[in-house]
Amino acid sequence: MRNLVFFLVSIISLCACASEIVEKREISYLENPDSDYAKEQCKLDIFYPKGMDNFATIVWFHGGGLHMGKRQWGELVAARFVPEGIAVVTVSYRFSPQVKNPVYIEDAAAAIAWTFKNVAKYGGDPDKIFLSGHSAGGYLTLITGMDGRYLDKHGISNMRIAGLIPISGQTITHSTIRKERGIPEGTQIVDEFAPLFYANRIGPPCLCICGSDDLPLRSAENIYFVEVQEAAGNKKISFLEVEGRDHDTIFENINNPSDEVATAMLRFMNEILNEKNK
Repeated sequence: MRNLVFFLVSIISLCACASEIVEKREISYLENPDSDYAKEQCKLDIFYPKGMDNFATIVWFHGGGLHMGKRQWGELVAARFVPEGIAVVTVSYRFSPQVKNPVYIEDAAAAIAWTFKNVAKYGGDPDKIFLSGHSAGGYLTLITGMDGRYLDKHGISNMRIAGLIPISGQTITHSTIRKERGIPEGTQIVDEFAPLFYANRIGPPCLCICGSDDLPLRSAENIYFVEVQEAAGNKKISFLEVEGRDHDTIFENINNPSDEVATAMLRFMNEILNEKNK
């Protein structure tokens, strides 16, 4: 990851749109954090459009292999989508090896639940919440969106999610989870921690996005996930492979007004929102 470039570009972009964006930062989303690490790490920032009501929201999870990363990378997403009238919630979560699976998944679910329970205070519509993220964030998007047990603990059905938009996310059991178990690198498994494990039951509407030059097999596993969901009866699921993009550039260009990823995300969200407004 080009962390410094991400951060500097995001700050410049947000400043350019400052008159349109309201920011609330360093919000704790755990009700009862059980450690200093949880208190420090389990926070989110919300960026939302000034003077608007009933807006849609993207809950954004950063990448980093479940062992590193910054929610501030998601400010690129906020700079692109808030001017479109869509709020963005950027989420930090705990990392391996400081914690083990499924703590980071539970953190993601807690942040989603916080958004459902609190976004109306900022003017958002809790029936218009989308999940998205890049790489490990794409995995967290899919596993919390497909395995309803995590949100059930917060009294929320995963089918309330307006849509899932994983970008270069693993649909098999995540490589970090396999590493925690001592499974040899390159050994692929699909168990209860794989979004694919739940693909034979209809999930929320979903747009899976990968680059043509993404990580090995990343497009293939996303295509398979989409095909299994389609066979299960999900009529609002699709796959987009963006030509010439690798695992980093599939996200790095999202703030560009003509970016194919951002454009596809907006099109997908608008289709869902238009149906809700009928």
